[in-house]
Amino acid sequence: MNRTLSIAGAVVVILLAAVGYASTYTVNMTQQAIVLQFGSVRGLVTDPGLHFKVPYLQNVVYIDKRLLNLEAPAEEVTSSDQKRLVVDAFARFRIVDALKFYQTVRDTSTRAIDLRLQPTFVSALRNALGDNTLETLVRKDRAGLMVKIRDTFNATARDFGVEVVDVRIKRADLPQANSQAIFRRMQTEREREAAEIRAKGQEEAQRIRSKSDRDVTVILADAERDGQIARGEGDALRAKIFADAFSKDPEFFAFYRSMQAYKASLGGDTTTMVVSPDSEFFRYLNDENGGAKR
Repeated sequence: MNRTLSIAGAVVVILLAAVGYASTYTVNMTQQAIVLQFGSVRGLVTDPGLHFKVPYLQNVVYIDKRLLNLEAPAEEVTSSDQKRLVVDAFARFRIVDALKFYQTVRDTSTRAIDLRLQPTFVSALRNALGDNTLETLVRKDRAGLMVKIRDTFNATARDFGVEVVDVRIKRADLPQANSQAIFRRMQTEREREAAEIRAKGQEEAQRIRSKSDRDVTVILADAERDGQIARGEGDALRAKIFADAFSKDPEFFAFYRSMQAYKASLGGDTTTMVVSPDSEFFRYLNDENGGAKR
């Protein structure tokens, strides 16, 4: 009997513990909770801490109240100036109306949230970029364009109980085929410029070489002319000196010239000359006075 009472008491305690556990739930600081009963909303709890519910009849759905990320897949859009772009962007949002969000989305998983919000985000992205030029996106007013996308996206996201805090464009590039065509055109343009520069360099080099060759010719001609003038003046001066010397003492001049002729012709060890002994050439050899009368 006592054993039966003990078992019954333990069962009661266990049941009470299970009921007590099922009657409580905890809300984290980063969460908000929706209490449901048979699928119908019975309450919204935003205060963190321990809370109570009807056990086994009510269940709790938790919704994150922190800033969440929404990544848009890379989309190909067309700007107002008909330029095709591949745009990669993301948004930061928070759930500000948990009841509306739950009633609209139902599934609170991250995957379900992305699937519901991505089409709206992509639509806002396409509309904003389609009304602006490529230059606006790339250079002129990219920040203002992102604010416009945020406001457009936010106007639709409110229907889900969501507030869009920020939108950022990570990348805006031309499609691969367009990029390759542009790169090829840029390469062709650079090659054309390089060929033009090389042609100008060769033309300048040829001009410099021609000028150098002309200058060399002129310098050599001037030097040759000056050399000829100097040699002519030297020869004239020499002739004048010889003439002056000859006029002063013709006999000594004849003797001096004969000595130079002997030195030039008889200087070798094996000199052979065929000439008459009484030739005028040997007059100073035959007679020290050269045949002149003193």
